[in-house]
Amino acid sequence: MNRATACIASIAIMALGALPAAASHVSTHTPPAPAAAMDADDITPESIEAVDRALKWLAENQNEDGSWSGAVGYKLNQDYKVTANLAPHPGVTALAGMAFLAAGHLPGRGEYGLVIAKATRYVTSRVNGEGFISHNGTRMYSHAFAALFLAEVYGMSGDRDFRDKLQSSIDFIVGCQNADGAWRYSPLAVESDMSIAVCQLNALRAARNVGIRVPRSTIENAAAYIALSYVPEEVGYPWHGESYYALGKGAFAYQAQRFTRSSFALTAAGLAALHNVGHYGETLMHRNQRIDLRPSVEFLKDLYPNVSGSSRWRHHYFYWYGHYYATQALYVIGGQDWNWYYPRIRDELVADQNADGTMPITAGPGPAFSTAVGALILSLPYGYLPIFQR
Repeated sequence: MNRATACIASIAIMALGALPAAASHVSTHTPPAPAAAMDADDITPESIEAVDRALKWLAENQNEDGSWSGAVGYKLNQDYKVTANLAPHPGVTALAGMAFLAAGHLPGRGEYGLVIAKATRYVTSRVNGEGFISHNGTRMYSHAFAALFLAEVYGMSGDRDFRDKLQSSIDFIVGCQNADGAWRYSPLAVESDMSIAVCQLNALRAARNVGIRVPRSTIENAAAYIALSYVPEEVGYPWHGESYYALGKGAFAYQAQRFTRSSFALTAAGLAALHNVGHYGETLMHRNQRIDLRPSVEFLKDLYPNVSGSSRWRHHYFYWYGHYYATQALYVIGGQDWNWYYPRIRDELVADQNADGTMPITAGPGPAFSTAVGALILSLPYGYLPIFQR
């Protein structure tokens, strides 16, 4: 599939747009994408091998019902409060399933066709009558990842068997959008935050791309919320949480109009969210005011050492979700910013991978989560997932 070059534009709403067994041996495939759909300079033999090892581990550790297990929980200050340990987890399952799609594997076909098919069946089985995708107490994060996964599978397979459930899951996101134009951890919450908003917008964008109904007003209201989250003035860098949280011009705040803190992850989420509402340039117009997004990119680059390198947050869930969104955001921005960023995170992930193929994690849902996210980041230059394309 071809990718268009990212364009400079003001906010624009995107237009609507028999199973084999999984192999048990180490994959040696090189993604057979056409040259126009791959960024060969970003792909190394070591990164290909790392993805293959990660997928092999994920395939071998999939549950019989198609799920992957993880620690269900939530952010508590800088820690992760576990509410259900090693439980089938829709969000982790969705991310793991997308890792296979991102590496060029197709639902129901080829080496990992059965793995993807089983994951799809599990996720669709967790869609309740209201459209909410949940299991073992998972919340809106997991719902969004699950809806995103179903949209990507639907787009790749054309399987209409679960279209109604996909539409229902998207309708649920639309129905849960609050007066701020965003979302929070639980359905129908009145408060909002950037970390939740970005994953809902990922799902909505993917759904629109494959022809699922999403009201234009939902995207427009979310775009307004993201713009309000932008920190417009230089306020210095007051550090919090042992040099994890920071605040400065160009950052995107955790909660709009409450500029108490930001971070590498939250600013990456803000930029990725803008791309999901159709904005690809370095200038954002909001309420007749010009917002310069160049400081946002510089903020990310300045704060890279906060989560990587020798940082104590390396391999924390802050690290994993931060780089998941930073990779998406900077890939669309491209140019020297992408060339500065991606070799660093790519080589860091390759070097850090464990011997069994897992990616290390110090706090969060567990190794299936970190391994799936690591594989997604390393597979992004392959160009298979529409949601991760320029």
